[in-house]
Amino acid sequence: MNINQCIKRRKSDRIYVGNVPIGNNAPISVQTMTNTETTDITSTIQQIINLKHVGADIIRISIPTMEAADAFKKIKNQVDIPLIADIHYNYKIAIKVLNNGADCLRINPGNIGNKRKIKQVIDCAKYNNVPIRIGVNSGSLEKDILEKYKSPTPEALLESAMRHIDYLDNFNFDQFKVSVKSSNMYIAVKAYKLLAKQITQPLHIGITESGGFRNGTVKSSIGIGLLLLDGIGDTIRISLAENPIEEVKVGFDILRSLNIRLKGINFIACPTCSRQEFDVIKTVKILEKRLEDVTTPMDVSIIGCSVNGLGEALTSTIGITGYRKDSVLYKDGVRQLSRIKNNQIIDELEKEIRNKSKKLLSLT
Repeated sequence: MNINQCIKRRKSDRIYVGNVPIGNNAPISVQTMTNTETTDITSTIQQIINLKHVGADIIRISIPTMEAADAFKKIKNQVDIPLIADIHYNYKIAIKVLNNGADCLRINPGNIGNKRKIKQVIDCAKYNNVPIRIGVNSGSLEKDILEKYKSPTPEALLESAMRHIDYLDNFNFDQFKVSVKSSNMYIAVKAYKLLAKQITQPLHIGITESGGFRNGTVKSSIGIGLLLLDGIGDTIRISLAENPIEEVKVGFDILRSLNIRLKGINFIACPTCSRQEFDVIKTVKILEKRLEDVTTPMDVSIIGCSVNGLGEALTSTIGITGYRKDSVLYKDGVRQLSRIKNNQIIDELEKEIRNKSKKLLSLT
């Protein structure tokens, strides 16, 4: 059963980041952020290309200086994926990058300056038809809010968000989305649930500064998963101290695991034991790397022996069940007559998966 038949998504307004719809039951998008020096135009463009290659829908770029704003224009002219400009404090940088082609602006209006400066930024966003993301983080809450709540709490995040929202409301600007992130999963989840009851704008969800690859993936999966199962969330970003390519992969893995957005290969593989007839772990690792460009949804089962291999293969798009010396291939649950030698499994499976992907794409 499709989980979307069980989950009732929170009603939200629709905005667009470039050509990507956010909110109002649009597919939940996956975004990430470059970690190159923005002024290193060549490296930043290459990273954007690599991120698009693994499926990123939207990419955010930090713009700390006027030089970075100039670089952003050159980068934008050479890529074809929506780019969000991340701005703090300097309203002139925000205006410049809006005029340089940003598809969205990530700011906290309150730290941009006085009302005159905020109005100039909002007027420029209106003129360029560019939405804004209000990004509240537990690590950068306003001093008076921290003094009031004594520490970052869900209620503190909510109050900060509503304060920034008021700035936009006062200038009749409704094209925005909001995030209330914390490195503490419990605080973030509760803050999002509180915010979801207060506004109708789309929500960008994530667990900020979640840690390294393993710890951060676990925290993000639980936190984001809880929110998505509650119908909350219109776009996601996984924050890892890791190559941003891994953020994109984990994001799609979360959506795929919840059967919310099927994109790419769902590898079903056994944890291995002494019954395995070929190196399952090595096979999966190599195929995941080789096939990260395949976006066609399909289940591929790689099971090292016949105990569970047959059952998984019968319900997979493509499946391999381990036997001594050569293993059995299944396509759409049908056992194939010809076997695959165990030392050729990786190359043969890659070929079969790519051929199947082409056939499925030709039908769409």
